[in-house]
Amino acid sequence: MGKSEIQSFDEKKTDVIFSVCHLGFQLNNNNLDGHCYNTSGLFASVGQNQMGMGFGASPNSPDPRNNNNSVKSALNNLYEKYMPSFESEGEEVSKKKKKGGLKLKIKVANPSLRRLISGAIAGAVSRTAVAPLETIRTHLMVGSSGNSTGEVFDNIMKTDGWPGLFRGNLVNVIRVAPSKAIELFAYDTVNKALSPKLGEEPKIPVPASLIAGACAGVSSTLVTYPLELVKTRLTIQRDVYNGIYDAFVKILREEGPGELYRGLAPSLIGVIPYAATNYCAYDTLRKSYRKIFKQEKIGNIETLLIGSLAGAISSTATFPLEVARKQMQVGALSGRQVYKNVIHALACILEKEGVNGLYKGLGPSCMKLVPAAGISFMCYEACKKILVEDNEEDA
Repeated sequence: MGKSEIQSFDEKKTDVIFSVCHLGFQLNNNNLDGHCYNTSGLFASVGQNQMGMGFGASPNSPDPRNNNNSVKSALNNLYEKYMPSFESEGEEVSKKKKKGGLKLKIKVANPSLRRLISGAIAGAVSRTAVAPLETIRTHLMVGSSGNSTGEVFDNIMKTDGWPGLFRGNLVNVIRVAPSKAIELFAYDTVNKALSPKLGEEPKIPVPASLIAGACAGVSSTLVTYPLELVKTRLTIQRDVYNGIYDAFVKILREEGPGELYRGLAPSLIGVIPYAATNYCAYDTLRKSYRKIFKQEKIGNIETLLIGSLAGAISSTATFPLEVARKQMQVGALSGRQVYKNVIHALACILEKEGVNGLYKGLGPSCMKLVPAAGISFMCYEACKKILVEDNEEDA
């Protein structure tokens, strides 16, 4: 009584029985008389024609070899029934250890929603990180608070302190988050539609990422341009408006709805080449990286560097149009000249200040746009790894 074991008997015995129990009787061929004994333990009966589990024993096996095979089979069945759960748990733990820790994964089945969320997060994080550089760049472009980066920084610190460097950042985040979400969604959708499948001929004579980037820039600009104008006004005319809502109301009441889209034409003209070159450069650099280093996955640091380089190329190529757009957005503030169109603005700036006037603020602009592009692409790729489909292990 009271023993816990698995006991098998010598194959020379004519009758075979074994018990698995904590509270049960051990039976052998000496006390078997062809009857079935009831016990309080768990028993397995093995015979020539039957094998089962119950609360009794039934000796019924004349062949010792068959008995021995039946015992092994019964033991295997019991082992497989009661032991796999422990093995699988151990395997899962070892797999987790091999993977090097837990990874955050959020299941989002809809791919479009994943791109929208990833783009919004990437835009908000990147713009907040470079908000001080954005403020200095805007002041340099319109010629207020100084003519150099150091002078503008000193004037802002004397006037408003550190909060002055983040003035208008809330508007910027509100504008950039949906802008990036729309931009990345449009880019991915158009790029997939225009990219040829494996073995197919190219659908267009130019890279698909070039056209997709241009479409992405136009889509996001049309939706979020009014917020961009309000952000510029809040940065420059800080004593005129009390906030986002106040700026919207005053602009609509005093200057009309059309004022919210002042400078849209040069903005679109500037966005199309900027977005096209930015996404095309990013896509080309990623493909080149995979080809050179012969690895499919690209790390966060590499993505940061690739995105930054793509931002540097695109911002330098399109900076004069950005200067003209900012000048047109400011309007007739402080007796400034009102430009008729982007060509008029570029011609007047070139006549008054020369070529240097078209690139005024390029240094701080690159200081802002280059890391912003890198951070944006890095956050976007990181978010895509966190937001996965139900059947994905690693996005």
